[in-house]
Amino acid sequence: MIPANIPRQRGAWYGQLYAQVLIAIALGVAIGYFWPHTGEALKPLGDGFIKLVKMIIAPVIFLTLVTGIAGMRELRSVGRVAGKAFAYFLFFSTLALIVGLIVANTVRPGAGMNVDAATLNTGAVASYVDKAAHSSIVEFLLAIIPTTLVSPLVGDSLLPVLLVAILFGIALSLVGEPAAPVRLMLERIGLVVFRVVGMLMRAAPVGAFGAMAFTIGKYGIGSLANLAGLVATFYLTSLLFVLVVLGTVARLAGFSILKLIRYLKAELLLVLGTSSSESALPSLMDKMERAGCARPVVGLVVPTGYSFNLDGTNIYMTLAALFIAQACNVDLSLGHQLTLLLVAMISSKGAAGVTGAGFITLAATLSIVPEVPVAGMALILGVDRFMSECRSITNFIGNAVATIVVARWDDALDRTALHDALDDEAPCSPVRVAAEADPD
Repeated sequence: MIPANIPRQRGAWYGQLYAQVLIAIALGVAIGYFWPHTGEALKPLGDGFIKLVKMIIAPVIFLTLVTGIAGMRELRSVGRVAGKAFAYFLFFSTLALIVGLIVANTVRPGAGMNVDAATLNTGAVASYVDKAAHSSIVEFLLAIIPTTLVSPLVGDSLLPVLLVAILFGIALSLVGEPAAPVRLMLERIGLVVFRVVGMLMRAAPVGAFGAMAFTIGKYGIGSLANLAGLVATFYLTSLLFVLVVLGTVARLAGFSILKLIRYLKAELLLVLGTSSSESALPSLMDKMERAGCARPVVGLVVPTGYSFNLDGTNIYMTLAALFIAQACNVDLSLGHQLTLLLVAMISSKGAAGVTGAGFITLAATLSIVPEVPVAGMALILGVDRFMSECRSITNFIGNAVATIVVARWDDALDRTALHDALDDEAPCSPVRVAAEADPD
């Protein structure tokens, strides 16, 4: 689908996408801090960019996965890749929940606040609790099945797209040679779609600018002061999880986590600016394929990882839940904490893919664990937006690592291409060319 002989294009540093996004974030912070009302008014810029990217996500996933599966020699490879991916997701998602529990019990960021849950204003979190009530695991599973064969391509959920793409790809493979023209047509359409992605990435600095200006303008940097301990603990825990846990996984898989972060720096800055990992999903799929991961693996692991491999969200869930319990002087026994862990394992899947998933998933978990007052969520509502960026970045890096590891497990990783990409020797992808090159 993606040509491999596109020449590298270099230019001045300010012409690089990552530099433009970084400058846009800095400007957004300044606008939001000095002119908060103006910053709030810039929210449509961020929302508009995210909608533009979401517009193209379904076609990217569908085309990548269908052409990848259709090109597989053995259909059982699809089930094998999916099984390995879900085994990885289950282990590391659970590990992230456990890490959040351990850190919360060690640091105890909510201890000493002595908050009476009965005095908290729960009106602000009522909408999140209501959404959580409609995020049961049964409803989530039913939502995977689309209304029609083409409806996933115009919807917001990724999993129905995966279902239809897998079925369509398998059908193409079973039909065989008569379906070759269809597969060729889809590959050529894919070239056009990825070119559209490159065009949309030109607007990334504008989206990051608007989203960051709104965040700082509405919530203010000063709102971090009261709950600085929780925010700092979460950021430090996520950093250690990425560098130590995922870093160890990366080393065992034969690559450096720091080089991977450098390779994805433009996408990570975009995630930081927009507080949405979905804004960089198409580019991540392109980058992973460019780094030597087979197309079917990328098509399966990345989209499913966005729903089932949420390391940052899982750390946040257990850490925030215990913070609320500590702040409200609720003493949770080991049994209660294990119950919280088990409930979080389920609810984190049931609320996957929902806008504001971190806060909504936390509401879903607390509504099932009565020992921790749901009203306590009002304590962290003001700083949740500042933790959203860290959740998204950690989720994003976790899915990038998962894609490479699963590809390696399935012997579907070109290690030469991986090391060339991470050492910055591989040719630019069409997305980067379109995003960074001068149109003339």
